[in-house]
Amino acid sequence: MIPSKMHQFLHNTLPGGVWKNRLIKDGPLRFIEFGPLDVDRLQRMGIKPDRLGPRLVSCMWNEKSPVEIGGFLVVDNLAMGQPSMGGTRMLPDITPDIIHNLARGMTLKNAAADLPFGGGKSGIVSPENLCEKDRHEIIKGFGQLLKRYKKIYIPGPDVGTNDADMKTFAIENGLNNVVSKPADMGGNRIDELGGAANGVVVATKALLEHLPKLKQLPQFKNMTIPKPSMMDILIQGFGAVGAHVARIFNDYDPENCPVIKGISDENGYLLNAGGLPVKELFDMWKESGAVTSRYFHDRIMHEDHPELNHMVFSNSPNNLLTESAFCLVPASPVSNYLDVNTTTGPAMTTDRMGTWQIIVEGANTYSPNPVRKAERRRMERHVYRDKGVLIATDYLVNSGGVIYAAHERIVPTPDHLLIPENILGNTHAIETWLEKNRDDFANLAEIRRKAAVEKLETVIRRNMEELIDGLLKDADSLPCEIAEKISVHRIAAREKSRTARDIMEDAPTISVDKSVTDAARLLVDANVPIVNVVSEKGKLIGIVTNWDITKAMASKLPIDSPLTKVMTADVITNTPDATIIDCIRKLENHEISAMPIVTKDRVAGVISGDILARRTLFRLLQTMT
Repeated sequence: MIPSKMHQFLHNTLPGGVWKNRLIKDGPLRFIEFGPLDVDRLQRMGIKPDRLGPRLVSCMWNEKSPVEIGGFLVVDNLAMGQPSMGGTRMLPDITPDIIHNLARGMTLKNAAADLPFGGGKSGIVSPENLCEKDRHEIIKGFGQLLKRYKKIYIPGPDVGTNDADMKTFAIENGLNNVVSKPADMGGNRIDELGGAANGVVVATKALLEHLPKLKQLPQFKNMTIPKPSMMDILIQGFGAVGAHVARIFNDYDPENCPVIKGISDENGYLLNAGGLPVKELFDMWKESGAVTSRYFHDRIMHEDHPELNHMVFSNSPNNLLTESAFCLVPASPVSNYLDVNTTTGPAMTTDRMGTWQIIVEGANTYSPNPVRKAERRRMERHVYRDKGVLIATDYLVNSGGVIYAAHERIVPTPDHLLIPENILGNTHAIETWLEKNRDDFANLAEIRRKAAVEKLETVIRRNMEELIDGLLKDADSLPCEIAEKISVHRIAAREKSRTARDIMEDAPTISVDKSVTDAARLLVDANVPIVNVVSEKGKLIGIVTNWDITKAMASKLPIDSPLTKVMTADVITNTPDATIIDCIRKLENHEISAMPIVTKDRVAGVISGDILARRTLFRLLQTMT
C-alpha cells in the first residue's frame, strides 16, 4: 500500500492523476520519476531546478506490503562522479523538497570534500508509533526500492537511521551499494567514530591558525585569538555530532584541550565557565541520550560537589545561545539556529545572541531554496559584517562523515569479501559468511579509517584556508557566498574535465541504400533527434534529422525516395575525447541540436542539447563557454 501521508502529498501537489500517468511498475514496487526537464512538476513539489540540478526525483513505494513502505529519492547531480552519495532520513513528515534540500547539501559537501561522488539523499516516510519488527520491515523494504537506483545512488545513515540499518541495506543490495556499514562488513562506523564531529574539530583548529589574517578586515581588527587551551566552546545539540565534538576535543590533544563551557539538548542546557565533565557527559549520552536534565538532577541537586557550585542548568535549551564563548558549534538538527527576527522561527535572534568570535557549523544548515538563501544572507550580514563573527559554513566543515563513508568505496572491497550473489537477502546465511571473514573485514575497516582520517585532515584544513582567503579577496562577500563558490568551482572543474564519452548515448545507424520512410520510422522508434547514415563498410557519410524529414514532406518528395535526397552529407562531428564544453561550443556555433560522436569515421554515439540538459550541468557549463 502507498503510505497515507505520501498518497496525500502526491494527490495535493500533482492533481488530476498526473502522477498515475507516469507510474513505473516492477512487481509490487512502484516508482514515479521526474527529471531536470520536468520543471513545472518539480516546482509543484516545492523544488526549483537550477544550474546544479536536480538530476532525478523519485517517489517510490511497495504496493503489496502489509506495512507502509515508501519515500523519496533525489539525485541532485553526478558532476563530481557517479554514483551520488548521501544519507537516508526516516521521519513521518518527509517530502521531496526536504530531501532535495539535503541532496543539494550533499552535492556541495562532496565537492567541498573533493570526493568523486555526486550529491543525493533519500527519505523514508515513517508511520507513527512503529514497533521494532515493523521498523525493520520498512528498512528492508526501502532497501529493495533503492536497488533500482544502485548505479546512481549509495545510501548512508541520517536522522532516524543508523549503521545497523545500513547493514540491512547491504544484506539486500550488496556491500558496495551502501556506506557506513558496521565494522564486521568493513565499514567505517560513522556513528561510532563521530566522523562529522571530527571534521568540526579539525576545522576549528585550522581556523585558529588562519584567523590572524582576518584582522585586515575592519570588523575583525580588535579580535583576540586565544591559545587552544584557553578557547571556550558552546555546543548547541549534544547528540550524534555535538557529543562527539566534545569527546574528540577532550581527547584530541590533552595539553591543548579547549574548555567545553556549555552544551544543550532537547531538555535544557548546562553551563560551567570552568568547563564541563566531558567524559562523564559523553558516557551518559551513550547510555541514555539526553543528558542535561538528568545530569542536573543526579549530580548537582542530590550530591555535594564543590567544583560544580558554579554549574548552571536551564530547561530552556535555546537560551544557551544567549551565553558567550569564543566558539559556537551549532549541532542541533534544527537548521535555523539564528536570524535577525522571529519571523523564520529561529532558535535565537541576533539581538539576544551571546558574544562569539567564530561559529563552526556542525548541523546541516544549507538550503537551495531562494527564500531560505536570502534569509541566510540577511543573517550573515548582521552577524559577520556588523558583529564580526566568522561563520564556517556547514558543508565546508562537517563533511567528515561523508569522507569516512566515501572511503568504503574509495578503498575497494576485495573480491573475496563481496557477499556471494546467491545469498543476498538471506540474513542468516550472510551473518554466517561474515563471521567466517571477521578478521579480514576488521583489517579492511582499519585501512579505510586511516585513509579517511588523512583525507579529512587535508581537505578540511584546505577549506578553512580557502574560506578566509576568499573573504579577504572579496571583502563584500559573505561566508555563505564564499563557501558556495568553493564547492561550485570544484564541481565546475570536474565537469569541465568530463568528455563526450562520459555522456554520449547510443546512436542508431541506417545504411545509405534505405529510403526516407525507413529513416522516419527509425527516428520515431528510437526517439532520437538524428539517424546516422553509413556506407556498406560502416563509415559515416551523412545524417538525417527530424527537420530533414519535415522538409521532404513539405516539398512533396516521395517517401520512398533514397536517403541521399534528404540527408546532410557535410556532417559536424566530434570525438569521444572531446570535452563537454567543446561539444556545447560546436552545437551553438553551428546552430545544430545534435551531432554524431565518431571514432575513425565509425559512429560511437550521439550528443544532443537534450542529452546535455539531462546528463550534465548544462546551465553551469554554458556560463563557461
